[in-house]
Amino acid sequence: MTPDPAGTPRTRRASRPDEREARRVRMVPGGPMLVEGPVEVVLDDGTTVTCDRFQVALCACRRSHRYPFCDTSHRSRRRPGAKPRPDGPEGAAS
Repeated sequence: MTPDPAGTPRTRRASRPDEREARRVRMVPGGPMLVEGPVEVVLDDGTTVTCDRFQVALCACRRSHRYPFCDTSHRSRRRPGAKPRPDGPEGAAS
């Protein structure tokens, strides 16, 4: 929905059948890409996966067991060569 000049939300309709409405994608630092759904994702091997949720989290770190969808694996695993964070569990004083 796009607000009109008076601030009232309105639905944007495509004027032509081949015109598509833009989807909002939000990048989460250190996390997934959040995409307004529903989405259809074409993987590098040509397979297609779909999700009809209103918002979809797509994995940006490739550590997800449910790739291309995020399963929050980025929270518990370190990237190769990454240094431990002083405020994280690896850097906590014992």
